[in-house]
Amino acid sequence: MKHKEIELLSPAGSFESMQAAINAGANAVYFGVEQLNMRTRSSNSFVISDLKEISSICKKNQVKCYITLNTVMYEHDMQLLLLILQEVKKQGIDAVIAADFAVIQYCKQLQIPLHVSTQANVSNIEAVQFFSEFSDVVVLARELTLKQVDHISKEIKRRNIRGVSGELIKIELFVHGALCMAISGKCYLSLHTQNAAANRGACIQNCRRTYSVKDTETNEELLIDNEYIMSPKDLCTVDILDQLINSGVDVLKIEGRSKGADYVHEVTSCYREAIDAVGANDYTEDKKKDWMVRLSKVYNRGFWEGYYLGRKLGEWTTSAGSIAEERKIYLGKSTNYYPKIKVVEFLIEAGNIKDGDELMVIGPSIGMAKEVLNKLIVNGEQSEFASKGDKITFPFPTKLTGQDKLYKIIKS
Repeated sequence: MKHKEIELLSPAGSFESMQAAINAGANAVYFGVEQLNMRTRSSNSFVISDLKEISSICKKNQVKCYITLNTVMYEHDMQLLLLILQEVKKQGIDAVIAADFAVIQYCKQLQIPLHVSTQANVSNIEAVQFFSEFSDVVVLARELTLKQVDHISKEIKRRNIRGVSGELIKIELFVHGALCMAISGKCYLSLHTQNAAANRGACIQNCRRTYSVKDTETNEELLIDNEYIMSPKDLCTVDILDQLINSGVDVLKIEGRSKGADYVHEVTSCYREAIDAVGANDYTEDKKKDWMVRLSKVYNRGFWEGYYLGRKLGEWTTSAGSIAEERKIYLGKSTNYYPKIKVVEFLIEAGNIKDGDELMVIGPSIGMAKEVLNKLIVNGEQSEFASKGDKITFPFPTKLTGQDKLYKIIKS
């Protein structure tokens, strides 16, 4: 069975993550700038002046780039919003992801392509029809089942619903990453307790904490089997991806703008391979198992397949943070690169290294790369061990910039 071309959309919370996504096979990346995106608190967002470089990098690599302006907008945001959109237009950013009607209106006026964010909670064909007057892509609500997605997809074709470009409107689904207990991310818990609006990108993640439930009359506490009663496991669909693709989806989106380049690279790689395997009719059980093993090595809270298969309730986490089977320990920064012999030098600022350690290099020009030290050169001489203050060198195929960081990978 021949499948249509699927767009893989990966998160970019930094230049390192953007390059990692590109290297791993993403067709497009999405990112936020300033404070008008839903990851303002949890990631180091880009600034307006970065848009030129982002656009240049993506065009050079033939990868599309989308900017998220998906928060609730207040009156005092309008000046900054317009400033951002004017620069978006100038730099040729491919589309804006938004749900607020102020952003939608401005995009229409400035003739900037728009993708309707999941915050719009689009859950039926009539909503798709409505937004087709403003957009070319609609991100469906995360709570839909594949049966509902399939119905929407078929109705788009039957009704011949076309977006502003004149092409059939595309539908997008989240396939991997953190899930929120709230409907399409519309949560007020953080605002209620700390005056930090999640819908303005300032969520403090109250739901990821432990809570006790107490009867105020008897002072009795209820026994809760799972302490993390509001913190769902992460979405993971790599082992049901054929079903998602067969439901008629056009764009598969990975969550994770607050995650590091190692996360973005591994998750993007797995889903790139899975999409290609489905297209080649080579989507096997052995491959699914391998992808699950690899995904479990990077940041995760445990996995479940979301609501796509018709579950009414989610699965809840059993710990506060990640249960990744691997983690990275910071060692130091690059201090030199010798292009003729293709050797990199790092200054060890923390921790230690020994022969045979698996290392990870993260930087804006290379994204993420892993190396195993089979021969350790310390301060110019072969050694079995290096520690703080030492300079180590090892072969590395790509020129580094001095902004690159070195990590040691350890098993959790």
